[in-house]
Amino acid sequence: MKKQSNFPRMHVSFYVKDIEKTVDFYSRFFGKEADKVKSDYAKFILEQPALIISFVQNSEKVNPRFGHLGIQVESLQDLEQKLATVKEKGLTIKEEMGTNCCYANQDKFWVSDPDGVQWEVYYFHKDVEFNDPRYSDASQSETNCGVPPSNEKQKIKLVEVHQKVEANACTPGSGCC
Repeated sequence: MKKQSNFPRMHVSFYVKDIEKTVDFYSRFFGKEADKVKSDYAKFILEQPALIISFVQNSEKVNPRFGHLGIQVESLQDLEQKLATVKEKGLTIKEEMGTNCCYANQDKFWVSDPDGVQWEVYYFHKDVEFNDPRYSDASQSETNCGVPPSNEKQKIKLVEVHQKVEANACTPGSGCC
């Protein structure tokens, strides 16, 4: 096993339903094979981002409503490169470009693992004083900031693999809010 040089580093562990499907997904998403695989366990040690992530097969403890995980990249070029790599690996992708989420203007894409854990990979453009209105209604389970909506009638549409969304989100003073 390769020795990690980025300390401190984060470790997270998830319960999963199917360890084989999970290892396949994360091998494609992270672009590397798992560092350790057992019949009910797998672990990936990542340099970029500095993260140790492990998976324990236990269907009864899978929690689909914990939120999401994210990776912030340093540049638009990094985002485009990661997006191209993930597309090449055949994962289902939802792109969201030019969105105001969490009071920040961002370009991002999403993938979901076999148990529904959502990963957001994003480039931060700038802080903004405006949050897209679809992220404001906490009464709707899929419209909280950080969770891509599935409603196709939203101002920013999410699309499946190999299509790029044009940014036409509401802007302050446009009257759509």
